[in-house]
Amino acid sequence: MCRDEICEHSTTPLAAGVDDGAQPSADTVDRRRLLMAAATGVALTLAPISFTPARADDTAKDAPADGEVTRVVTGHLATGAADFVYLPVEVPKGVQKIAVQYSYDKPAVPAGTPGNSCDIGVFDERGLKLGGKGFRGWSGGFRTSFEISNSEATPGYLPGPVNPGTWHIALGPYQVAPQGMNYQVQITLTYGEPGAAFTPNYPPKRAKGRGRAWYRGDGHLHTVYSDGKRLPAEVAAGARAAGLDFMVSTDHNTSASHAVWGQYSGDDLLIVTGEEVTTRNGHWLALGLPAGEWIDWRYRSRDDAFGRFARQVHSVGGLVVPAHPYCPYVACQWKFGYDDADLVEVWNGPWTYDDESAVDTWDAKLGEAVRTGKRWLPAMGNSDAHSEPQVIGLPHNVVYADDLATDAILGGLRAGRTWIAESHTVQLTFAVTGNGGKAGIGETLTAPTGAPIDVRLDVEGVPNGTIRFITDEGQMHQESLPASGSGSVVWQTTTSLAAYVRAEVRHPMADGTPGKGNTMGPNLMWGPMAALTNPVFLRRSGA
Repeated sequence: MCRDEICEHSTTPLAAGVDDGAQPSADTVDRRRLLMAAATGVALTLAPISFTPARADDTAKDAPADGEVTRVVTGHLATGAADFVYLPVEVPKGVQKIAVQYSYDKPAVPAGTPGNSCDIGVFDERGLKLGGKGFRGWSGGFRTSFEISNSEATPGYLPGPVNPGTWHIALGPYQVAPQGMNYQVQITLTYGEPGAAFTPNYPPKRAKGRGRAWYRGDGHLHTVYSDGKRLPAEVAAGARAAGLDFMVSTDHNTSASHAVWGQYSGDDLLIVTGEEVTTRNGHWLALGLPAGEWIDWRYRSRDDAFGRFARQVHSVGGLVVPAHPYCPYVACQWKFGYDDADLVEVWNGPWTYDDESAVDTWDAKLGEAVRTGKRWLPAMGNSDAHSEPQVIGLPHNVVYADDLATDAILGGLRAGRTWIAESHTVQLTFAVTGNGGKAGIGETLTAPTGAPIDVRLDVEGVPNGTIRFITDEGQMHQESLPASGSGSVVWQTTTSLAAYVRAEVRHPMADGTPGKGNTMGPNLMWGPMAALTNPVFLRRSGA
């Protein structure tokens, strides 16, 4: 049995007492009042859609026992629409599957003006409270349809029972053209007995490892469970091909992929569960979430909610990492500040100008930490790979950890005992020695103000590269590598001259020259980054 019904929603509610020149029916007026009552804050809730209950001895004879029932909803959103538009769906008893399709128009807009773009997701009968338990899936704008049943679900969505109650389809119109957005949502309920329950296969929290050692890993990767085009099997294979020891699953705004990673991990690859939390004021990585845990994203910086969800991540031992903070795309630039962050992603994918800006901001934060004595913010780099030809592991982090285990890797990242490499062919060691002591990346060497300190960098795998030593004063030393790509550089300083020192290894400029940091002009000063270290701190004795 299949029945269709079309409902229209005006999603530009009238103000109370306004006469629009028409004489609406009682039903239309009630619907508008429902819209007005819910049009508060950054969300709009539409009038609910109801379905016939499944047939039983005490119900109408024409109600379905099996088969499908479909409702179609159409509406219009004006430019300046709420961040989230919720369509309540009254799900009756006896439903074994919910399926949703949606579409919207894309009128032509002037160059440089955002056109229509609308995301979609769903919350179940447990409600849509911020950070609540009702989340059942999100696919952003990557899919035009999804299905959920007890046994399976579309990637990005969580399988489980389709319980009776009020579900909410969530529309996220993050770009609305000047002409507005016309949308259509089709909801189909399939009646019948639920299938067998889905069994998750979460990844283990430890791989074989090499004990205390340097481990390579990419902390920002996407699959078909959000907006990537690679299957989990392909991402895991790509991580292995890149010579990585670990990877982090960070699909946008969903934990759905966590349940499949167990079959792709192994003694040679630790798979850590996480999420890219994609808000309207920037994206951030929640690394090391317990498998299946989800972090909400439905807030802006002015809502004062980011700290709450950062604390949620910290409470389970995870890390908070602002991602690609200078990304120029809509809603990508970071607006939440860094007080609640554990690290910052300063290098995202192939090296571009926004990475230069991120490194400059991070370096300024290092100076601030030295001045105030507050905790310093380590840097990390990740590929953010979604699909071909994006390269998994370009770049990745090389982390000094006690073991190849989730807690140990997160601990190494949190402590800044890391450096960033464009590929596994780049090798690097960086340390300072003086006053009878030695310190490596993320550590501190204490020495008298006049005691000489040797800063040494050993590099392999960057032919004709340029080595830079940078302190709180800026670039203090530069040297070129030979065509072999291997070399060692030693530079000397003191604790009176440098509060920290970090290293960069750059490729040559496009014209083959090494570049020069202490110059001004219209041209870029440097070629692409090949490796970047977190700092070694230098402390004056008695300070």
